[in-house]
Amino acid sequence: MEARDHSRIAAVILAAGMSSRMGEAKQLLRLGEHTLLEHVLENVRASGVGDIVLVLGHAAETIVKSIAAKNLKVVVNDGYREGMGSSLRTGVSALPAEIDAAFIVLADQPFVQPDTLQSIMDRYRKSDAQIVIPMYKGFRGNPVLLDRSVFSEVMALTGDIGCRAIFGNHLEGIAKVPVEDLGILLDLDSKEDFDRLKELGRITTDEKTLINAAKLEGREIPSRQELSDKHDLVIVGREPVGIALAKMGKLLNFNVTIVDPLLKISDVPEADRVIGSLDFSRLPASFPRYVVVASRGKFDEEAVEQALHSNSVYVALVANKKRAQEVLSSLQSTGEPVENLSKVRAPAGLDIGAATPEEIALSIMAEIVAVVRKKAANTSAAD
Repeated sequence: MEARDHSRIAAVILAAGMSSRMGEAKQLLRLGEHTLLEHVLENVRASGVGDIVLVLGHAAETIVKSIAAKNLKVVVNDGYREGMGSSLRTGVSALPAEIDAAFIVLADQPFVQPDTLQSIMDRYRKSDAQIVIPMYKGFRGNPVLLDRSVFSEVMALTGDIGCRAIFGNHLEGIAKVPVEDLGILLDLDSKEDFDRLKELGRITTDEKTLINAAKLEGREIPSRQELSDKHDLVIVGREPVGIALAKMGKLLNFNVTIVDPLLKISDVPEADRVIGSLDFSRLPASFPRYVVVASRGKFDEEAVEQALHSNSVYVALVANKKRAQEVLSSLQSTGEPVENLSKVRAPAGLDIGAATPEEIALSIMAEIVAVVRKKAANTSAAD
């Protein structure tokens, strides 16, 4: 560990995407006086990282004209349409041979503070970790710091796959750093995300201002003081499937809880409560619990693990078969018993050919109702 005191740490900034959900090159959208990308570059430089590789793709010529090139190596990923894996390969291959570790930084996360990057570097230097991940109230965020020993695995990634794909191979080599920086979770993926946050006018280190801009005020305050003692539906994530589930759950008279760091109770009036930390010990323990993880890959492993250890009647993961297998294999590698993992319904829901978020939610609620009725029938037979 002493040998890491003078480690040379770089940053690879991924800015090659087409911004299809945004509708325009989000790297050039302005927050205050600067673009999103300029804010990201400023924060990385302020952290003390020496070598920076910027990976461009879509609109590369336009973007490069808008940034200051100091202490910056710009590379263009001609295969950016292939997905994030190709940009990771391009960026990592452009790092100097002397680099010991590198941040993988997303260009749509302008609120990550330099102090957070410094904390991650400090943990790396004081440990033998291969991967260092920031955590905000139990939620995994970005950027991650990768030791050179895992670069070859990153170079082997294909398709639209990020660094998370290699985590399962290095569970004992992962260090998690708790940070008080909401910015590690704030990525501007859509026009709605940008409109929500652009009122800031400038990037700020005042987390209270960030939280207000992210619509977090009022979090964890129940909308109903008295909850009926029936069944608890717990949804992890604010994706469209999760919101549709909340509406159907309330219609079917479940007590609905959504676990997500970026929602407040007024955003989902169908929910009885919103919890802003990934901590199932804060959930009421008195009612049968049905858990659906619909975080679109952001908190899958952590949420499934907590659900399995909180006496949940039903645990489901909204994911395709490949992603579901990755999550289960990752948990098995940490020592989760196979008999526990076999309880996870993945992909979630009954097979009704569902395609839209609402149809997927319907298939999941149908499966939950079937479990509820079967449990009630078994109880009646026992009596």
